[in-house]
Amino acid sequence: MLEELHEPLPARKYDDNTYVLGRICSHNVVITCLPTGAYGSITAAAVATRMLSTFQSIRFGLMAGIGGGVPSQADIRLGDVVVSKPTTHSRGVLQCSVDSGKTSSLNNPPQVLLNALSKLQASHIINGNRIPEFLSVMLEKYPLLRDSITPGERDRLFRAGYEHLTAPGSCNHCDERHMVVRAPRSSNSPRVHYGSIASVTRVVRHGAAKDRIAKRFGVICFETEAAGLMDRFPCLVNRGISDYADSHKNDHWQGYAAATAAAYTKELLSLITPREVSELDALS
Repeated sequence: MLEELHEPLPARKYDDNTYVLGRICSHNVVITCLPTGAYGSITAAAVATRMLSTFQSIRFGLMAGIGGGVPSQADIRLGDVVVSKPTTHSRGVLQCSVDSGKTSSLNNPPQVLLNALSKLQASHIINGNRIPEFLSVMLEKYPLLRDSITPGERDRLFRAGYEHLTAPGSCNHCDERHMVVRAPRSSNSPRVHYGSIASVTRVVRHGAAKDRIAKRFGVICFETEAAGLMDRFPCLVNRGISDYADSHKNDHWQGYAAATAAAYTKELLSLITPREVSELDALS
């Protein structure tokens, strides 16, 4: 999604994060990710702390990645994007223990991001989102990414009580008589949903448990990192939906979901002016 790639800076002592520097719209950005194979709020908090120490002029954060959607709460399909928007019941992200059921509401995203979110949400109602446009530009620039973001199987949602019977992976052998029949959409373009996201202590892989937690707390997406950031690194969280947080969870949609989340991030940044950023205090 970068429109311009900047030269990397020399590695700094005590910071083993890997960074990519560049420009999106009129904004200079620094990008990092969790180490390969690592996930969870503790790892995310450590990565964010090192990032803020190295880049002391950062004004706000945008956390883009993948998550598990909750179709019982909204018409969510694989590849859609869920954005953490404060509601009357939460500040956008709830820290949630899957085992104990205890929750706590985390900090609000920065006001500049909430203002841009409101403008973008209104624009999408009238004009639709620009995610397909940004994906097209990305593939034109980097055609080898096509294989990485092409889903490995079609979107299938099974009833919450029907468990995946084979080894983790493809659902080609699952009984489609247990599929949930959903009305076809008029377009294959990803949709954007706004609401509460549950940042959980461990990956959710059980359809009935997911629906029970989602209904109780009014969340439409599950993920595992945001709780490590929100109280020390104010940010907006958006997740491309790569699975339905049930036993059928696999990685076939992860590349596409990550790309749609990144495209939403770019569209949001396009509505924020450099002046709005310059008036903010640095986070460090």
